[in-house]
Amino acid sequence: MGVTLSGMTTGPTAPPGVIDLLGLLAYAELGSFFRLADDAGLAPSLRSKGQLAALAATEQAHYQALHDRLAELGVEPEEAMEPFVAPLDLWHERTEPQSWLESLVKTYVGDGIAGDFYRKVAELADEETRILVEGVMAETGRAEFVAETVRAALEEDPKLAGRLSLWARRLVGEALSQAQAVAVSRPELAMLLAGKAPGDGREAAEAADLGDLAAVSRMFASLTDRHAGRLKAMGLAE
Repeated sequence: MGVTLSGMTTGPTAPPGVIDLLGLLAYAELGSFFRLADDAGLAPSLRSKGQLAALAATEQAHYQALHDRLAELGVEPEEAMEPFVAPLDLWHERTEPQSWLESLVKTYVGDGIAGDFYRKVAELADEETRILVEGVMAETGRAEFVAETVRAALEEDPKLAGRLSLWARRLVGEALSQAQAVAVSRPELAMLLAGKAPGDGREAAEAADLGDLAAVSRMFASLTDRHAGRLKAMGLAE
């Protein structure tokens, strides 16, 4: 589903926490485009290749919408994304799939929990940001395709279930670790996570170092709520 910015007001500035959220999500969507395009090339059937290619195109459209919104807010999009390049690249390095099926599970589990994170943060932001993020994170058919494909593979070879279940657990652990590290390294984003209005740099730093960390930790703990459902949809055990 495409994301449009029609009807949104524009402005020269936005709270730093919102800029961080949009920059983080923009780089994540760009990375997702490249990964899905790679997965499409490795897919074993023309049907799978076509479906993954379509999903990759959707991610690119999402990236462009976020890129355009950052520009409308008077922010250089690449500068907004830059702080998140290293941590997101590190997450992908630590979770390099060893097979096409592992790539699909990573797409479903890793991107799923990341989507939960972005939606929760967007709920604490302004309405325009919330609408944009919810549009970007709306289901595009990926979940159904991945779950169906993994289930079919398990029916053919049930022995894959144990390895893929372990892989899914590892993905969740790495995703939560990296997401929390990103949040606490960006004080204004930490304040947004804690539902607080942005303050000056000193206040933001104190908030990230002190009370807001508890709120951030609670928010991340809640991200596992939907994980069991995703595993069940793929035919995997917790």
